[in-house]
Amino acid sequence: MPKATKRQQQLQQLGKQFSNPLTAEEAVKILKDAPQTKFDQTVEVHFRLGINPKMSDQQIRSTVSLPGGTGKDVRVAVVAKADKAREAEEAGADVVGAEELVAKIGEGFLEFDKLVATPDCMAMLSKLGKLLGPRGLMPNPKDGTVTLEVGKAVKELKAGKVSFRAEKDGGLVQMAIGKLSFAEDRLLKNLAAVFETIQKVKPATVKGTYIKSVYISSTMGPGVKLDVNRMQELHKYLVA
Repeated sequence: MPKATKRQQQLQQLGKQFSNPLTAEEAVKILKDAPQTKFDQTVEVHFRLGINPKMSDQQIRSTVSLPGGTGKDVRVAVVAKADKAREAEEAGADVVGAEELVAKIGEGFLEFDKLVATPDCMAMLSKLGKLLGPRGLMPNPKDGTVTLEVGKAVKELKAGKVSFRAEKDGGLVQMAIGKLSFAEDRLLKNLAAVFETIQKVKPATVKGTYIKSVYISSTMGPGVKLDVNRMQELHKYLVA
């Protein structure tokens, strides 16, 4: 068995030291104090939910606007015509077009992170389902990416609006909440927004414990378990 590196040994020690659930503030501090890397790591949150995603009324798919932003420049493409195309351009969309943009995407152009479309343009995109679907780029009304309010959608995506869904196996929801270089309050504010949204989208048919466990982690750092019973305290970061 290969010998663990010094950094791996430090992370293993952290995992043993903080095996009990912690407050969000304590967990964020641990991630920041962990051995660093040469790149700015992404911080993620992982929720294990007490749902059965195979049941149609317990499938979770929604969006959340991160008040602290994502820490990345989100490239937004918009498929729209005439006035709606101009609205998207004025809102700051990176790529805008109709038939010509759809054809370009079909040829392999994927230099964007989010794709927005007006309802009348969805028929053109339907043939690209196998290309866009697996990459999570197909516009969807539940994500707010199929809309007539293209300007609003572009601004929200640029500002930090992200989509999430529960995985079909195990009810796991995971998403990035920022970069490790973010100030602690900025990360906690984003975490608070995600936690409140997860609560709001709880299916009415769920019985028993809804949020079973929550962990936060950085790209190369430890996974830290949060005390679910104390996560309500995060609300203060949204009203500050």
